[in-house]
Amino acid sequence: MGKFGKKNKVSENIPTSALPDIIFMLLFFFMVTTVLRDQEILVEQKIPQATQLQKLQKKTLISYIFIGKPKNTSLYGTEPRVQANDALMSTDEIVQWVNQERDALPEADRGGITISMKVDKDVKMGPISDVQTELREADARRVLYASVGKVVKD
Repeated sequence: MGKFGKKNKVSENIPTSALPDIIFMLLFFFMVTTVLRDQEILVEQKIPQATQLQKLQKKTLISYIFIGKPKNTSLYGTEPRVQANDALMSTDEIVQWVNQERDALPEADRGGITISMKVDKDVKMGPISDVQTELREADARRVLYASVGKVVKD
């Protein structure tokens, strides 16, 4: 058997020159497509529409309160609940929550804390008034009511 014999040695090299490119492409893809969410919403939110809205300038001073019927009605009931920072709370806890949010801000900005209320459109005015009263007690005078619609340009 001369030249036409069976080769015993098989090349076992795997080309790895393209692996770093593939890894970086995957990393970039997941960085672009991942959405970071601040809070998990535990109450239903159907935000009412508005005709005159203004865009906010300094969003770092805003803390959010959500009011609506709980999504997990078997655990929390069907009455509207107040949510802040991934947790449901009673209206009695709002003053303490506002003070914690204010303390988390830089000292120069503490007077400018703004509370944004995202209220489900089916919630009656009673729970909203209770929250407003507690916000007054906590000296949180800047209150926004979130809605959807056209933004009025200055």
